[in-house]
Amino acid sequence: MVSLPRFPVLVARAFLVAALLVSAARADTPYALTLPRGFPAPNIPPDNPLTWEKIELGRLLFYDKKLSGNQTYACASCHQQALAFTDGLPNAVGSTGEQHPRASMSIVNSGYAGTLAWANSQLFALEAQALIPMFGETPVELGLSGKEDELLARLNADLRYQRMFAEAFPGVTDPVSLDTITKSLASFERTLISGNTPYERYAFGIDDNAISASAKRGETLFFDETHECFHCHGGFNFTSSVDHSGTIAERAFHNNALYNLRCSDFGLPDLTLPQCETTPPGVRCDGTGPQAMGCYPPPNTGVYSITHDTADMGRFKAPTLRNIAVTAPYMHDGSIATLSEVLDHYAAGGRTIDDGPYAGDGSVSPARGQFIVGFTLTDKQREDLLEFLEALTDDDFLHDKHFGDPFAPIACPGDCNFDGSVSVAELVSAVGISLENTSLALCLDSDTSGDGAVTVDEIIRAIRSALDGCA
Repeated sequence: MVSLPRFPVLVARAFLVAALLVSAARADTPYALTLPRGFPAPNIPPDNPLTWEKIELGRLLFYDKKLSGNQTYACASCHQQALAFTDGLPNAVGSTGEQHPRASMSIVNSGYAGTLAWANSQLFALEAQALIPMFGETPVELGLSGKEDELLARLNADLRYQRMFAEAFPGVTDPVSLDTITKSLASFERTLISGNTPYERYAFGIDDNAISASAKRGETLFFDETHECFHCHGGFNFTSSVDHSGTIAERAFHNNALYNLRCSDFGLPDLTLPQCETTPPGVRCDGTGPQAMGCYPPPNTGVYSITHDTADMGRFKAPTLRNIAVTAPYMHDGSIATLSEVLDHYAAGGRTIDDGPYAGDGSVSPARGQFIVGFTLTDKQREDLLEFLEALTDDDFLHDKHFGDPFAPIACPGDCNFDGSVSVAELVSAVGISLENTSLALCLDSDTSGDGAVTVDEIIRAIRSALDGCA
């Protein structure tokens, strides 16, 4: 039961503090990343520093179906938080129903990525990457090609967006633009940092029992020179594609012997592979003419599709293994269903497809990467490796409301930090937003109507949350 006499006291206190803070209010509030143990500082573009306003605006845009041509899809349609921002499909499906040749890659820790696509060796900036799903036509993703003005008109007509764009980009004459949209999306994506796993708690000596004995044995297998896993999935982000402050960016791509096709069967040129010039047939290059084999099926030819250098045939980015247990199916084309089957693939040194148009033995591909060498894996070792990979799951990240859908029903009005309660400080933020001397981004959940303003009724709802608690 609400104690009504306390209402005026809380309201008066909140309004008084908010009034005193008027002179300190600002529209571009700096945001400081909280980094997990062992994580270096990411590179943040000088022309797009992190602010609360851009991050929260980016979160709204990420989940908003207004960002598709037919208003049926959002970025989040293919990048779902519970699945580590993948979609669980072998091949992504765009807003028009077009099936993509590749799977939706996890965008977890994308602020640390050396490259930002499965096979684009020239895409480094999140701001630039956002334009591809928005306006790309082969395949269609969000389907905005030719509809830029329509998109901007939609956003300009929304009262909440009017306020949030103005607060995120103060002093800009026309704050709703492709530039501000992509900067906001990139800002939100740079906060999607995952590194609080059972493995970290064990590896940093916080809890020796955070992972099982089996997972500890799996760690040894993962990092040894027999199984070679760490060469492509090493470092703090478990990938060979990484970029952060204080180092030179790594932009590695690998051919992991998923396919070994006769190039001419797919209209592709024979490969130019230096190793075939010195390696006897049957060892690395087969006896039917090594350069005639080793191709991948179009359009998934890897970095070759960008460079047209046959040495790049079948070379794809090794994605992060963080949260890998929830991102099935696997590989660039979703062609391997389970982690256990992934281990089978690497143990065999490449995949054998017995029949059909893609029949071939990847283990003898002349184009396979140097670390795809095969190994023997016992049932016990398989279990240990799987246990280790499971220990890379960050459950807190997968359920953190800071990264969740802002269009979902608000369970606790006024709960700015999503801790399940409303403090006096949060009430002050709600009042400040109401008085327009505090950015809406600092407490989006105080605006329960989503109209960009906080009314007295909404402040009263927040006070009820403070007094009665949140269910």
